[in-house]
Amino acid sequence: MRIKRVTALVALTALAVAALVATSTAGAKTKHRGVSGSIAVTGVWTGQEEQNFQAVIDGFTKANPDVKVKYTSSGDQTPTVLSTAVAGGNPPDLAAVSQPGLMKDFASRGALKPIDFAKGVIAKNYTPSWSTLGSVKGHLYGLFFKGANKSTVWYNVKAFKNAGVKPPATWPALLKAAKTLRASGTPAYAIGGADGWTLTDLFENIYLRSAGAAKYDLLTNHKIKWTDASVKAALKLMAQVLSDTGNIPGGKPGALQTDFATSVDEVLNATPKAAMIFEGDFVPGVSKSGSKALTDYNVFAFPKIGASPPSVVGGGDIVMMFKDTPAARAFVSYLATSEAASIWAAKGGFSSPNKNVKASTYTDPLNRSTAIALSHASTFRFDLSDLQPAAFGGTVGQGEFKIFQDFLKNPKNVNGIAAALEKSAAAAYKKK
Repeated sequence: MRIKRVTALVALTALAVAALVATSTAGAKTKHRGVSGSIAVTGVWTGQEEQNFQAVIDGFTKANPDVKVKYTSSGDQTPTVLSTAVAGGNPPDLAAVSQPGLMKDFASRGALKPIDFAKGVIAKNYTPSWSTLGSVKGHLYGLFFKGANKSTVWYNVKAFKNAGVKPPATWPALLKAAKTLRASGTPAYAIGGADGWTLTDLFENIYLRSAGAAKYDLLTNHKIKWTDASVKAALKLMAQVLSDTGNIPGGKPGALQTDFATSVDEVLNATPKAAMIFEGDFVPGVSKSGSKALTDYNVFAFPKIGASPPSVVGGGDIVMMFKDTPAARAFVSYLATSEAASIWAAKGGFSSPNKNVKASTYTDPLNRSTAIALSHASTFRFDLSDLQPAAFGGTVGQGEFKIFQDFLKNPKNVNGIAAALEKSAAAAYKKK
């Protein structure tokens, strides 16, 4: 999720409202005459998300039986897997990634093929801002198939009820609720620290609310350093959560060994190990707990910090093309339709940027509410780490992912972490 200035993305606040209120389908026919062959797709979607995407694939192959689509999940390793494949001259036909910056890097190096052929169907189904995000130097390279509201906090209804706690609306109320939850016998926070991106998401939500949108834009484009006072202030707020080790299952060591999917079920399971988790609207789609919306779990907006307006950090997963074949073109065009998006939307844990997905498609009331929150945010910004060069903001074991894991190990080291972030960012931007 990295591209040009994030201020251009404020128009994206219209995305979910359009997705939820539109009543026309504006979908293209999924059958493409005379198309045959095979398509290899590598992507970030794992677990339940992988299964849901397979259902989307099945919708395409049912209408196009002469095309075989094989999806391979590489999860958080996708940037590394793709970089290695491109360097070796054997990339997949298509890839789904979560970083516009990675798309921009590949496009700038000539590794991607433009998808300008899909501009028509995309224009029918998307607001212009999504095409802007997916474009590099006047050509369209990325189709945003999946959107996300990443400013949500999911909680276990039973744990909150037992503690007599209500969803906190402000940062001080959050910290107070955490103490009450711990006293009632349930740690407050599930932290999936084994996946560094969960930590960057937490930081970004804090930073947008504490520093404001203007500073967020400057930091996104490395126009201010990561050693700026605003960054350190946000790190200190983040440390108030990470330092509360008694409120994290297994403490810091446990958090560092817990992946995102596991952290979700620590909260959503019938016998929770934690009461809440800071993460996006895709949380229910990852859970294997079998818990029920509203009855077992619920959601609230990320708390205000100071006088911050209603704010949303959002994200999206992009489909891009390495090999230009008739089959690949047909599949990309299909993914741009409301028909394709509706298949996944009906399964939950999914917000489509496609404005022609009907409101009734979102059968989960919480999924519907998080999409509405996305569209009504006074301030919207794209996921900051996803707008960075991949070496800094999107690669496992280095850059932001690794440095924020180091911060989880020692939340008191604010100055050291800020310096490490700046050093890594400067090196990545120098190579751009």
